[in-house]
Amino acid sequence: MALKGIKGIVSYDAMETIRNTNEWMGASARAIASYPVFALNPHPIFKLMSAWGRVTERSYARMVIKPDWEIPPIAGEQGQDHIVYVEPVMKRPFGDLIHFRVARREVQPRKVLLIAPMSGHYATLMRSTVTSLLPDCEVYVTDWHNARDIPVSEGKFDIEDYTQYLVDFIRHLGPDTNVIAVCQPAPLALAATAILAEDDPASQPRTLILIGGPVDPDAAATEVTDFGNRMTMGELEHTVIQSVGFKYRGAGRMVYPGLAQLSSFIAMNAETHAKAFIDKIWSEARGTASEGDKHNKFYDEYLAVMDMTAEFYLSTVERIFKNGEIARNAFMVNDRPVDIGRITDVAVMTVEGSNDDISAPGQCVAALALCTGVPQDRKRQHLEQGAGHYGIFAGKSWRLNIRPLVLDFIDEHMSLPDTAKPRKQRVRGGIAADCGATDPFTDSSKIAV
Repeated sequence: MALKGIKGIVSYDAMETIRNTNEWMGASARAIASYPVFALNPHPIFKLMSAWGRVTERSYARMVIKPDWEIPPIAGEQGQDHIVYVEPVMKRPFGDLIHFRVARREVQPRKVLLIAPMSGHYATLMRSTVTSLLPDCEVYVTDWHNARDIPVSEGKFDIEDYTQYLVDFIRHLGPDTNVIAVCQPAPLALAATAILAEDDPASQPRTLILIGGPVDPDAAATEVTDFGNRMTMGELEHTVIQSVGFKYRGAGRMVYPGLAQLSSFIAMNAETHAKAFIDKIWSEARGTASEGDKHNKFYDEYLAVMDMTAEFYLSTVERIFKNGEIARNAFMVNDRPVDIGRITDVAVMTVEGSNDDISAPGQCVAALALCTGVPQDRKRQHLEQGAGHYGIFAGKSWRLNIRPLVLDFIDEHMSLPDTAKPRKQRVRGGIAADCGATDPFTDSSKIAV
């Protein structure tokens, strides 16, 4: 084990060395090509070299920096801007519960807990989701920590620990909470709700909205599920698990490194990413690029990755994807079975994108069939036509179609006064189903649950 740990640290530090070297090469190219003497020879190669250096330096530097939330002020009814403060509510070794407090504004009746995925990116990936909900909701988010910065003395963190964190967060916020789980945490949010339904019914959330999550990965194949089925657990542990290097507080902790994850992310759409970076270099060379352009905004977030604990990654692959414990209603936490059928008082909604290549349609809606104790008129599903994975929680589809549906679903089951409800908006390009009642936007009889 000692030799394996040393080998893992060497591999981890080797990846960091490669990243650091590329960042240094970019900085060097930028500085050399920008040297004033080269202005005497206005050859375009120097502009191209400088542009390549700026893009390369920035890209590799972002990989080890946690992005800031940078939530813009919220406009009030009187035209006044309200500053948003990010405040921790509960602090834990592996993740905090944070609250976005809007200064000088009354507490909103809609209390929303956004459960961010722990799948390689920071919770700030949901910045636009938070921003879109803040005018109408009191927003809380799970802010997961980078495993490389967590000392080994803090112990393990697997999917059972993750689920218990969710139970504690929801219980702390109280029964009027509306939970929105995006991607990876969808099945575990379902399990956490079931635990509360059995152990502390008074603390259950009012609504549970699952967006693009792998509740039943076998319901529809994607490259992600194919990879999980191809690799054995031994192969995964041998090829992707490494020890955190000496540079960080978590030195010696076994992790699935963020840089390794990033390589997988980019490989899935290599041509698209390559074109984006080539176009950015040419824009920099021509002088048409800017600090806040779409490329920088997207890749500053996309390239900022975090390590996951090895036990969390491996248990997710084995128990959620390979064994399908949530899909079979056979999940256990601390040796206790979690019966999803015990959920009875929570309204459940699922959202999927027709072009989602990470959690394909069918994987998330499977949650409704598992919730056997929830009445049909308290279930809802929505399939957003033409939307990919990112679009259903942070893109155009979320802003125009899905967000209004989510707010209406929350209002419907919270019995809010009419003055607190937003104006109804008709869905465009989506398919919604009420699982037993006619949906106000489309004919639900066309959809099978």
